[in-house]
Amino acid sequence: MQIFSWIGNVFGYLLWFFYEFTKNYGVSIILFTIVLKIIMFPFSIKQQKSMAKNTRLQGKQKEIQKKYGDNKQKMSEEMQKLYQQEGVNPMGGCLTSIIPLIIMMGIYYSVVNPLQNTLHIAGSKVTEAMQLLQQVPGVGNLFSGFYGEIDLVKHFDFFKDFLPMFSADEAANIASFGQGFNFLGLNLLDTPQSSSFSSMLWLIPVLCLVSSLVTQWLMPKITGNQMAMQGCMKWMMFILPLFSAWIAYTVPAAVGFYWIINTVLQFLQTWVLNIFYNADTMIAKEEAARIALREIEEKKVKMIALPEGPRNMGGLPASQKKAEPQKSAKKSSSRKKGSNKSTSDYLGSKKG
Repeated sequence: MQIFSWIGNVFGYLLWFFYEFTKNYGVSIILFTIVLKIIMFPFSIKQQKSMAKNTRLQGKQKEIQKKYGDNKQKMSEEMQKLYQQEGVNPMGGCLTSIIPLIIMMGIYYSVVNPLQNTLHIAGSKVTEAMQLLQQVPGVGNLFSGFYGEIDLVKHFDFFKDFLPMFSADEAANIASFGQGFNFLGLNLLDTPQSSSFSSMLWLIPVLCLVSSLVTQWLMPKITGNQMAMQGCMKWMMFILPLFSAWIAYTVPAAVGFYWIINTVLQFLQTWVLNIFYNADTMIAKEEAARIALREIEEKKVKMIALPEGPRNMGGLPASQKKAEPQKSAKKSSSRKKGSNKSTSDYLGSKKG
């Protein structure tokens, strides 16, 4: 988890920048998530292209598996040859999937650890404050959980006089930061589970559930991948949104709010990708480009394989090459005849 916390610390500077600009944590989360989605968009494009290539190869992969099913080594060799011929990196899709996941976890840690990752207060001071507050009867359990930093920001006005480890500037930043968590009448520092119905915080888990269900229902329709789900996969479509809604109900609303924004933006990103980088369209384009390249290579091979015929000194065509010896022979014979005639004329003149 240390790497996620480190990434969250880096992203926290961006979140703090938006907070300084808007003075509202909810708006900051929206802007922050949009910018991060834009930054990760090239990875999503690469992942989409990798998925399209793998889809195009599925038929050939099945043929190899069927042909060499009993010989694992030969099957692996043929698969590698196929990947090399088609220019596909089998690990490329995994890498482009892991990087956005790591970044997303970093974003999550920047939200749940606001003191260290957003305000960038030293971890030793935060830990000391937490340990001190855990000893307070009746409220100590609030600061012993995973979301203790959010609770510290929420209750900071009550305990700031007992927390000398923070400097005057740090205390002022924490107090100001805590006042910026009201978004559309919702206090994002509160937990829906411990809030009254009138607080309207129950909207956070409800919206978390609805956004997840709608996204999972619409995603196959948008991407065109509507394969029938069977067994546990069919149940997971409902279990995962319910689980995320339950988590959003039991944790500070800021976390659930981030999940909602992230889910909605993920859906919009998938929709945009399907418009400009549709898998079927990319497969058709790649196939057309591959056929065109193959035709060019075949033409080059034919040009190289054309017979050149016997060479001659003058570079004449073959038809002229055959006629050339005949002309030479005629010239030679005519020269001989001319020579004989001249000799006889000379002898005749001598006799006369």
